[in-house]
Amino acid sequence: MSAPDHMASWVAVALVVLATVLVGGFGLRISRTTSDFYVASRTVRPRLNAAAISGEYLSAASFLGVAGLVLVHGPDMLWYPVGYTAGYLVLLVFVAAPLRRSGAYTLPDFAEGRLESRQVRRLVSALVVGAGWLYLVPQLQGAGLTLKILTGAPGWLGDVLVATVVTAAVAAGGMRSITFVQVFQYWLKLTALLVPALFLVLAWQGDGRPRVSFDDQLAVFRADHPLYATYGLIVATFLGTMGLPHVVVRFYTSPNGRDARRTTVAVLALVGLFYLLPPIYGALGRLYTPELRYGGDADAAVLLLPARVIGGLGGDFLGALIAGGAFAAFLSTASGLTMAVAGVITQDVLPSRGVRHFRLATVLAIAVPLAGSLLVSRVPVADAVGMAFAVSASSFCPLLVLGIWWRRLTPPGAVAGLLLGGGSALLAVAITVSGAVRPPGWPHALLAWPAVWSVPVGFLAMILVSLATPGRIPPGTNAAMTRFHLPEALSSARAAVGRER
Repeated sequence: MSAPDHMASWVAVALVVLATVLVGGFGLRISRTTSDFYVASRTVRPRLNAAAISGEYLSAASFLGVAGLVLVHGPDMLWYPVGYTAGYLVLLVFVAAPLRRSGAYTLPDFAEGRLESRQVRRLVSALVVGAGWLYLVPQLQGAGLTLKILTGAPGWLGDVLVATVVTAAVAAGGMRSITFVQVFQYWLKLTALLVPALFLVLAWQGDGRPRVSFDDQLAVFRADHPLYATYGLIVATFLGTMGLPHVVVRFYTSPNGRDARRTTVAVLALVGLFYLLPPIYGALGRLYTPELRYGGDADAAVLLLPARVIGGLGGDFLGALIAGGAFAAFLSTASGLTMAVAGVITQDVLPSRGVRHFRLATVLAIAVPLAGSLLVSRVPVADAVGMAFAVSASSFCPLLVLGIWWRRLTPPGAVAGLLLGGGSALLAVAITVSGAVRPPGWPHALLAWPAVWSVPVGFLAMILVSLATPGRIPPGTNAAMTRFHLPEALSSARAAVGRER
């Protein structure tokens, strides 16, 4: 069977990197203030913002990982794209508009503004950085895998290349710059999967439409307690989206709460459209790249299919298009995560909050996950991202939902929930990645998919400790709740009346 043409893939990756730098440079030209760097001066309209959110959200797990999991484990893995998409429905109903009305720059800003506690802010900052780094590692490793498969380059080169380009793009223009980059990369990723998929399906039909069988699907690490693993995945993806730092920060760029809701609806459509495509690659991978099921490289199915199914110059061209799209996936998601983590480091770690310190924070934000991606053995990208979702669902989801909708939340309650929910999920993920507990058995299942128990722990801890400390309800709670739930025009009018009195 033929292999991808290295030169065509190199050209595609180089063009994506060049386009990223040029589009980012356009954003740099109109980035003038600190607000431009953090939240694009809160002027990003719904359609543009939705494409940018979709661009950064559709990561290596979406572009490569979903197809790989369908290839190995069969249709049960379609819960991944369903969960990734449905998470935005939960975000739309409970969080989008109030979060924008909070007026914060980052998730720690929201936590401090709602609970009036520096202790809560510091804890949220630590969890944001931890979740961001956990999510960044598979993006960098996915880039290394892509370059290795398509060009024969050393595995570490893709990691370093993505880290370098992302650092340059984010440090140069901040949020204003990467907004345009991520919009471009969403449409590139959609095209890079859609066009080859059409030709692959036509080739499959030309082969007589051979049947794709999932009767002998492997169970591997899901052999024990598959139902529990499925529920763990559903809970993590449904509830984890609202707390992902790179997703949350984009809602602060909307002009108002109404636009934040409209942005979320548009994201549902764009993300849903994209997720129709990876299962096609997973199913065709069963037929044309069956050896990937046993070698641990199932994520490479998307990259190899054009050369295997079509071959020749057409296969090389389509393979190069997929290579460019895959690299865009790594760059866009890594840019958003680096932006979110750098914002937190700038505000809560470094001594000053200026643009110069933001650029230093950008280097720090990418350096740690780069080291992790080079040192830690590779986990399938969709599973690694699923772990990050579990940490987010167990910590930020309770904080946002209760902080927005429950007046009686107190700082001690928030700390307890973050530590017990988010902390336990983060510890479970660390043990799983380290390989200290291996399948089969309940201990591995509980640690690999912790959201089933860690999310209820987070909610219960926040509620019970808050009820036990009623005297610690922040004095500004009523004002904060009014700001979250009243439309901006009414909130401003109410504030004006209060000043006149």
